[in-house]
Amino acid sequence: MKIVDVIGVPGRTGFFFDDAAAIARGAGHDGFLYVGEPVTPGFSAIRQPGESLSVLLILEDGQVAHGDCAAVQYSGVGGRDPVFNAITAAEVLRSYVTPLLLGAEATDFQQLAALIDSLNVDGHQLHTGMRYGVSQALLDAAAKSRRITIAEVVRDDYSTGIPIEVIPMFVQSGDERYNNVDKMILKQAGAMPHGLVNHVGTKLGAQGEILAEYVEWVRNRVLALRLDDTYNPTLHFDVYGTVGVAFDQDTVRMADYLARLAEIAAPFTLRIEQPMDAGSTPAQIVAMRDLRDALRAKGSRVHLAIDEWCNTLADIHQFVEAEAADVIHVKTPDLGSITDTIEALLHVRRSGLSAYSGGTCNETERSAQICTQVAMACGAVQVLAKPGMGVDEGLMIVGNEMERTVALVNSRTQVR
Repeated sequence: MKIVDVIGVPGRTGFFFDDAAAIARGAGHDGFLYVGEPVTPGFSAIRQPGESLSVLLILEDGQVAHGDCAAVQYSGVGGRDPVFNAITAAEVLRSYVTPLLLGAEATDFQQLAALIDSLNVDGHQLHTGMRYGVSQALLDAAAKSRRITIAEVVRDDYSTGIPIEVIPMFVQSGDERYNNVDKMILKQAGAMPHGLVNHVGTKLGAQGEILAEYVEWVRNRVLALRLDDTYNPTLHFDVYGTVGVAFDQDTVRMADYLARLAEIAAPFTLRIEQPMDAGSTPAQIVAMRDLRDALRAKGSRVHLAIDEWCNTLADIHQFVEAEAADVIHVKTPDLGSITDTIEALLHVRRSGLSAYSGGTCNETERSAQICTQVAMACGAVQVLAKPGMGVDEGLMIVGNEMERTVALVNSRTQVR
């Protein structure tokens, strides 16, 4: 099945680009906006609308394969590529990507994705967000040419041996930390609430007291609202390095604090993402490993998840080798090609650690659907309900995609 045309369509994402560095420095709110000047190169404002580029591959039988280019909310920091610009990306697609794909056979997406990965423009690889979207479209093209689901393509091409089934969803609260938690409980999210704890003074507390109070409230709210005691979500909080800031990067003090949070969260498992930001991948590995060892020495139940400074497949291999986290956040747009996401999820799973197929609120429904099928095929421990910060939309998109995929796969199995 040949690719006969390539179309790029600029569009919107499910959220915004935010200048994380400016927010960490204390940028105030003006309604939904932030006050002040951006500090990260590429930003025109601290908060600006997210952009996407739909990549449509027209196949010779008239089918259309579709992937979406997008980048994370906090672009340009933590070793990431700068803010994604859809108009620039559309021109790159027309000038450099389209000539490589026209007339190509769509059935083997790994070969075509590798070709896109190796493409250099002005001495640089394509933006991670662009590699992300083009590779999604190629994966969808392979599925359509074989007339099977994306999950089955991944399962078969990578010989995963993993059953394709529904996996837990992790949901983000955004700044609506209270009302959104009620939504998560009523719809039985598998992991929650994220919490967006990205500022010491207003969201963590100088001694962590604000987060401690919030953890207790979430724990009590689950116990009060759950329909029965079989619903036991993981309490997963992303703290954006603020614990390290509050406790002067002191491993012992951080471990004491997190162990206390785990006691507050009981009987639910506590997961803390990005407890500190050590400023580089090597330093982050050391800091996370030391904190994990300190928590183990205490017999604490806290699970540590890594995010920033673990952006590429090579980074993930380093964190896994060092056993520097319990959960590896495979942040899908940061890895670029969806092939790297697949390989990362499988590598983490085979290592005995937990692979979290994540991403960002600042994606699209299409990238969410494709990532969901990939996560299922790779046996991720959880998948992010994305895009957006509204809870309901992400749960609907990702949850329904899983249920449809399982139904299709099972129907084919029964026919055979």
